[in-house]
Amino acid sequence: MSGAEKTDGAVRVGYIGLGNMGAPMAKRLLDWPGGLIVCDARAEATEPFTRKGAAVAATPAELARQAQVISVTVLDDDQVREVVAGPDGILETAGPGTVIAVHSTISDATAVELAALCERQGVGLVDAPVSGGAGGAHKGSLAVMVGGDEAAFQAVAGPFGCWSDLVVHAGPVGAGTRMKLARNLLHFVAFTATTEAQRLAEAAGLDITELGKVVRHSDAITGGPGAIMLRESTAALAEDDNWYPILRHVRELGEKDLTLALGLGDRLGVDLPLARLALGGLGAGLGVGAGRAAQAAGAAEEHEITGSSRERT
Repeated sequence: MSGAEKTDGAVRVGYIGLGNMGAPMAKRLLDWPGGLIVCDARAEATEPFTRKGAAVAATPAELARQAQVISVTVLDDDQVREVVAGPDGILETAGPGTVIAVHSTISDATAVELAALCERQGVGLVDAPVSGGAGGAHKGSLAVMVGGDEAAFQAVAGPFGCWSDLVVHAGPVGAGTRMKLARNLLHFVAFTATTEAQRLAEAAGLDITELGKVVRHSDAITGGPGAIMLRESTAALAEDDNWYPILRHVRELGEKDLTLALGLGDRLGVDLPLARLALGGLGAGLGVGAGRAAQAAGAAEEHEITGSSRERT
């Protein structure tokens, strides 16, 4: 079957890379009307798919002869380059109109570079990293952020719907990766803040596993950090903007609680650097400016620095 040929009105889909994320994503394509063909360096990874009726290709090039939409979930930039453009790679055999979807989190520059290489051959490439982890992959509830032109986005939207329940067209090639990096910036900064909160709780004699239960429970209700990500711009808000009183209220609550937490940390001898940064930057980040608590903390810190400088001189 050629890459452009269709079965039952749908293109044939290929999947390369059947690891912790790729395997559950590919399994949800087993019933895809146009058929599924898979490829992995490990023969044992493909066996569950052959038992369910999927075809197997020995190399990405062999797979690309038979599939028009090809998902790639491998480890890093080097592996993606090898799968797409290396010897026995997709571009060795892919026909015009083929669309490659890279789900690996790679550099946005790598995505742009490979897309340009593919374009010379009439092949489309989208960077389409996912969010939701292996659990989301098994449930078919991943979020996928797609960078590519409109035609490529339309080509992948159907197959992506089998393993995701949120497909976002982030913009041109590279935009999907940039959105994933921004999302993961929040994720891992939040993890670091979590460790700071745990240190404070532990110093206060609290059970940090019980604290974890409270955090998971309340975030499931409030939406966590995503609950404030509703504005179209990060610019400062005018006072007559509908968001202004809402986010000013968030700032007041946040500055109050951060001030109290920092006070507790001072009494317990626990340094809370992220909390101090949050107190100083919360209001400006929300677009409503610093409140009284942040201004007072900033003035106190400036006074302390000035006083220390005078003592040294």
